[in-house]
Amino acid sequence: MDTQDGTQQSQQLILAHNVFLLKHPDVSDIEKVRLSDEVLNSVQSNVLELDQSLLESMRAKNEEEIKKLDEKIADAEENLGESEVREAHLAKSLYYIRIGEKEKALEQLKVTESKTVAVGQKMDLVFYTLQIGLFYMDFDLISKSIDKAKNLFEGGGDWERKNRLKVYEGLYCMSTRNFKKAANLFLDSISTFTTYELFPYDTFIFYTVLTSIISLDRVSLKQKVADAPEILTVIGKIPHLSEFLNSLYDCQYKSFFLAFAGLTEQIKLDRYLHPHFRFYMREVRTVVYSQFLESYKSVTIEAMAKAFGVTVEFIDMELSRFIAAGKLHCKIDKVAGVLETNRPDAKNALYQATIKQGDFLLNRIQKLSRVIDL
Repeated sequence: MDTQDGTQQSQQLILAHNVFLLKHPDVSDIEKVRLSDEVLNSVQSNVLELDQSLLESMRAKNEEEIKKLDEKIADAEENLGESEVREAHLAKSLYYIRIGEKEKALEQLKVTESKTVAVGQKMDLVFYTLQIGLFYMDFDLISKSIDKAKNLFEGGGDWERKNRLKVYEGLYCMSTRNFKKAANLFLDSISTFTTYELFPYDTFIFYTVLTSIISLDRVSLKQKVADAPEILTVIGKIPHLSEFLNSLYDCQYKSFFLAFAGLTEQIKLDRYLHPHFRFYMREVRTVVYSQFLESYKSVTIEAMAKAFGVTVEFIDMELSRFIAAGKLHCKIDKVAGVLETNRPDAKNALYQATIKQGDFLLNRIQKLSRVIDL
């Protein structure tokens, strides 16, 4: 969240991810030793809390730095112009962000905003607030900041910042399990990605593919993801991701399950995806099972198990759960060992929806006529 050069990830967000991995039970002890050293170095360089003796010296250093920043603000207000005053206040805001003083940072950003006129500069302050929200996973702060940014853009704003906001909002949607909206926002930002302060481009493509697979229909997945030049240039660098995407589209279900197994570790160890790991696993399996069953009116359980490279018992247990949850439209004939699909009639569903909307409209008209008669 410190000043970015345009291609460097925020050191605070790297720190947040490393702390998350340190607490994760699936990370090896050897890796935790390395992560611990990284966190300690980051803490020391950014002046956060350690032991008591070091803490006192760090507090003194903080106070000294804040005093210098206050002197610069006073000098700017007395001797310089409005632009210099704003920059002095911004420097103090960024320092509070660096040392992890959340409330003071937010308060100082508000002061900086009061000294800011240009919409673009106000938008940059919102981005800093969003980064604070992502560091602490404060979804209320993130949501309010996104709404604030959108209101700012109603009064103007440049194209580059609007595109950056899409990635921030997409990350927020993904972190709050709105994968469909996240996929649409990420796909809109593929060719304009500049938010390197959040994550590298490879990670962005990783998120885009994962959210798209459970959100898009097969045709859209091919056009917007599988054939997208921006994705094709990067996807091969991410282990298992290309196989995961292409084997699903090509109906190579055994390969898909193998790639899926390889990706689970990456999903589990991702700070934003980890809370939704089980949900995402279910959604992916719903997509792939539904795609397989769409091709058949009936199929043997043995044939499906063979296609996926698993046992009949596994498929039987899996499908039973998904059918009971209303995720799959089929039934199991245990005696014959056959799956029979019973896909809902789309035309009938549309007809029922039209009737329902018509009844609602007639009721509204009747209520309106009584008001007019009065």
